[in-house]
Amino acid sequence: MTMGKVQDLFAYQKGFKLSMAIFHRTKKFPKEEQYSMTDQIRRSSRSVVTNLAEAYRRRRSQKYFEAKLNDCETELCETQVWLDFALACEYLKQKEHDDLYALAEEVGSLLNFMANNPKKFL
Repeated sequence: MTMGKVQDLFAYQKGFKLSMAIFHRTKKFPKEEQYSMTDQIRRSSRSVVTNLAEAYRRRRSQKYFEAKLNDCETELCETQVWLDFALACEYLKQKEHDDLYALAEEVGSLLNFMANNPKKFL
């Protein structure tokens, strides 16, 4: 299997889409959340993609690859919790939350596939 760029991976594409959707939506969060919730949810959503890029770059080491995928899943979970907080604080409407959460679940499924089948990506 010939591997291209990390940007060719569906997990990267969906993760990037999620991160950008969160970025644009959080522009409307209250100013007092700028250095807490807004910053945290942006950071965690971006970390999913950046950790995936790191995993992919160093995929010649299965142990490192798997560890970075674990980091991706951890950051994705954090992102989902922040989405729940944003809904509870009424910064997101239910549909916005559900759409972003569903996209996060898609990313999670793709990451899970990669973690369960690392040799396909090494």
